[in-house]
Amino acid sequence: VLIAFDYFSPWKGQQQMYKLDIGWPKIPEYFTGQTFCVAVDSLHGLVYVGQRGDNVPKVLVFSEEGYFLYSWNNTVEMPHGIFVLNTATDSSVWITDVGTGKYGHTVKKYSPSGKLMQILGTPGNAGSSLIPLQFDQPAEIFVEESGDIYVVDGDGGMNNRLLKLSNDYKEIWLTGTNGTGIGQFKIPHSVTVDPFGRVWVADRDNKRIQVFDKVTGEWLGSWSSCFSEDGPYSVRFTGNYKYLIVAQLNINRLAVLAAPPVGSIGDCVMVNTVQLADETKPHLVDVDMKSGAVYVAEIGAQQVQKYVPL
Repeated sequence: VLIAFDYFSPWKGQQQMYKLDIGWPKIPEYFTGQTFCVAVDSLHGLVYVGQRGDNVPKVLVFSEEGYFLYSWNNTVEMPHGIFVLNTATDSSVWITDVGTGKYGHTVKKYSPSGKLMQILGTPGNAGSSLIPLQFDQPAEIFVEESGDIYVVDGDGGMNNRLLKLSNDYKEIWLTGTNGTGIGQFKIPHSVTVDPFGRVWVADRDNKRIQVFDKVTGEWLGSWSSCFSEDGPYSVRFTGNYKYLIVAQLNINRLAVLAAPPVGSIGDCVMVNTVQLADETKPHLVDVDMKSGAVYVAEIGAQQVQKYVPL
């Protein structure tokens, strides 16, 4: 009986948790390239989109209502991941750049208007060095209010590692080599941190999420049972930290997973799914921690879509 178990049976008649906001953005024609990443500044009601293509603005900024506000294009070559940090004193936008030209292999910090404030890595040079800092196709970044930085490096290059850097950009700890073992990665693609001191990494090509202690870098566990069909491309928490939103690009799906409270992460429990249209290819997501809206950057559809909680 177990062998014949219909994998989809638990989802028949599932209560949808999200619905598409068909009015976002107001004018979709502003998406002129391939949309790889999205980040929400919920404090100021802004949505940043990173896109790729020749002669297209690499960063577009929308209001959370869907109005296009402005764009910028300097010093960004091939955006992969994007992250917004708000502290008591300022806001910054962090972009991982996997380009191979003079700006590539870097993590860059911008002002909200697109002024380049800081470059991590050695522009134009792929590498594994820590002094000077080098990346090879860094996939994503998470910055804490303290200034501590978590980088997953890389999106298919020589490195398969998770780095924690101090606010003066020195290594605090590093974990990960290429492989399938505990704490190893095959394309660490997305990273986020919860309020309970845990770092969550979408270990994409190993089809699992791995979790680490943010202070020590110690491995805390992994989830793979939810990803037999397709690996996780993104990891983002909902505003109450009860759920994780994971994009699965090859099956055009968002998975909503139950996030365990403090302590052991236990086994993966899929609570809900959002099936997207064929060939949408959801790459990375972000969540508005105020409204709960989920923004999905879709490479196939070349757009960002907004899903609102029901």
